[in-house]
Amino acid sequence: MAEKVVCLCGSARFIDACYEAYRAEAVKGNIVLTYLPDRDSWNGERKWHNNTELRLRLNALHLARIEIADEILVLNVGGYVGESTKKEISYARELGKKVRWLEYDVPAWKKILHRVRRQWKI
Repeated sequence: MAEKVVCLCGSARFIDACYEAYRAEAVKGNIVLTYLPDRDSWNGERKWHNNTELRLRLNALHLARIEIADEILVLNVGGYVGESTKKEISYARELGKKVRWLEYDVPAWKKILHRVRRQWKI
């Protein structure tokens, strides 16, 4: 029986981190939802990026993965969280999903935002 369903979220540029996270989560007994392009043919180009219809379908499919998941794992390699990933994190939080981080202490923006909110009582 699976422990939980985890959706990987992060920039497509971190394909190696995606493969490693997929493997690590599967070994824990989790069902992992993500898109894994063929690593051997991946050269950093997102051939679908300029295809608006395909990009919209892939984005909608990823949001559906988030809906199915118990939690998301953000692949914030080097602290990087792109605009699409930020939207995915917000969507997951709206749905009440747990958000985990690959590099746990890196998202400095989160600490800064917390400090600002405390200071200004927001």
